[in-house]
Amino acid sequence: MPSITRAVRLTPRLPGRLSHAATALKRAATPFVAACLALGALLGPCSAAHAADAPGAALTVVAAENFYGDVVKQIGGTYVNVTSIMSNPDQDPHLFEASPKTARALQHARVVVYNGADYDPWMTKLLGATGGGQRTVIVAADLVGKKAGDNPHLWYDPQTMPAVARAVSAALGAADPAHKSVYDANLATFIGSLKPLDDKVAALRAQYKGLPVTATEPVFGYMSDAIGLEMRNMPFQMATMNDTEASASDIAAFERDLRERRVRVLIYNSQATEAMTRRMLGIAKQSKVPTVSVTETQPAGMNFQHWMLAQLDALQTALAQK
Repeated sequence: MPSITRAVRLTPRLPGRLSHAATALKRAATPFVAACLALGALLGPCSAAHAADAPGAALTVVAAENFYGDVVKQIGGTYVNVTSIMSNPDQDPHLFEASPKTARALQHARVVVYNGADYDPWMTKLLGATGGGQRTVIVAADLVGKKAGDNPHLWYDPQTMPAVARAVSAALGAADPAHKSVYDANLATFIGSLKPLDDKVAALRAQYKGLPVTATEPVFGYMSDAIGLEMRNMPFQMATMNDTEASASDIAAFERDLRERRVRVLIYNSQATEAMTRRMLGIAKQSKVPTVSVTETQPAGMNFQHWMLAQLDALQTALAQK
């Protein structure tokens, strides 16, 4: 797979806006780090430790992305207080500013979960700015052997969430031994709840393995691989994700696949529907190529399992069309 260098982007791009990792770090992390440093100076390390260890208090957990926060909630139940930094699909993460509540949560967090693989590079600086000697940090990319340059959309890999859930359960149990049995039981329930997802992937693979599909960017890449679909137009996808211009030949190849119906489905990131994506969606509609929307943020009112299943159901419906 081609190297991926861009940091996370969850919302439509603004014209002319750079989105390289360094720009994202400068825009997103700087105000947040400043807020955290100011708060840390006010509260002091002893205050943070005292708040984290208050008898009977729920464990404070911070997740960089809301789908990881959801997993923590499912495992921790009433014994955790979870703050998800990236949770609003209408918010540009490159421009967000920390609220005092978010800064305070990170200062006091006993467990922190983030994606890694250069999806959220600002987290390293934020963690360094907010102390937290008793804090356990879980990086999804480290758990599944991914690094900068790999596809960072790890939550679409069926192997990722079980690994994250196990790490979360272990961290919560270590921080709160009195409720370890609860966390272990909730972990077993969570792992069991993923079986319908695994079954759906297996069924799709059995029926549609090898079918050609395309996408505007590689958000759904790991899930597509798990199903065994033949993903086309990767150079175009890399250009879209990295906010660079696709070459004329790559654009022409993408359009040809749609106009000549060489692909069964067009998968697109509905949180990044800039001009080129809209153009491809228009061609797909004219050519009667089904489209499937996927997102980088877990929608409100859904848990992780329902979110994934809904997208797989939509894909199944699209693939079934002739």
